This record gives sequence, C-alpha cells and structure tokens, in this order.
Amino acid sequence: MSTFAAIDFETANFSPDSACAIGLVVVKSSRIVQREHYLIRPPDRQFVFTYLHGIAWDDVRDAPTFAELWPVLQEVIADADFLAAHNASFDRSVLYSCCETHRLPRPDHPFVCTVRLARAVWSVYPTKLPDVCRHLMIPLKHHQADSDAEACARIVMAAQKSGWQRQVNDPPRGHQRPGLKR
Repeated sequence: MSTFAAIDFETANFSPDSACAIGLVVVKSSRIVQREHYLIRPPDRQFVFTYLHGIAWDDVRDAPTFAELWPVLQEVIADADFLAAHNASFDRSVLYSCCETHRLPRPDHPFVCTVRLARAVWSVYPTKLPDVCRHLMIPLKHHQADSDAEACARIVMAAQKSGWQRQVNDPPRGHQRPGLKR
C-alpha cells in the first residue's frame, strides 16, 4: 500500500496565493497516521470567503505566512507517494501559487483528484465533497480544512479498498490533467 497525503486549502479571497488555512492528513498502509491543521496569514488582509470557512483576518493576523510554515508542510508530505485533493486542480493551484509568491520550490508530488476518483470508482454525481461523503458515509465539517482533508483521505482509502490503485501512467509528478471547479 502506498503512503499519501490528502491536502485541503481554504483561501481568503479569489487570489490563489491567499491560503488562510491548510489541512493535511497522512495515510500509511491504509491507516491515518497524522492529521494537521494550520492557519496561514495570507499576503493581504482582504477576506471574501469568511462566510464559507469562518476564518477572518483577526484569526490569522498572528499566524505564520506560507513561507514560514513551508518547512513544516514539506516535512509532513515528504514521504508521500502522491497528494490527494478533492478538485485537485484548485488545491494544486493554491499550493503552487503560494510557493511562487514566496519564491519557494514547489513539491513534485503527483496529484490524485478525488472528484475524478469518485466518478470513476462509484459513478457518484454530483461530485461535490459533501455528496461523495454522504455516498460513502464519511463524516464531514465542510470548509474546515482538516475535516475536508480527512474526508479526501477516506475517499482514497475507500477507493483502494474497492480495488483502485494509482496507475503508472497517471500524470508525472507535479502535473495533473485539468479538473473541475468546486
């Protein structure tokens, strides 16, 4: 069995480098072995999505920037064979944009999209995270980064239990076919 990390970002606004929270869940041999949640101080104070995730500037004003948090995040995902995210194109773009803004090397992990996975393995439609979680009876506090990341990890684990394996011909590390918007 592979080791992977499920990742979920919450953003402050429409800018992809405005990460204000991250959830990470590490799975080894089909067991969750680590669950992390961090608040992140984005580059500017504009918050548009507080109504979704409940995070405002006052919550993150003293939080580390992405650059300050990056060494910790790198350590968490270091042994992962791949990163999983629900609508991977969104979380990948946030990760890469944050790395670019802070002039950091971006990770070269391949991404697995659990939207695509849920459609391929169980033909789940619609495929928003709450829909997939309901189908698989996975508890979820939607838009809470650690809960979303854990749900994503559990989707991958359920797919693996159903016989899914990441294929050798999946996109190479750091690349992913375009996904759908959340």
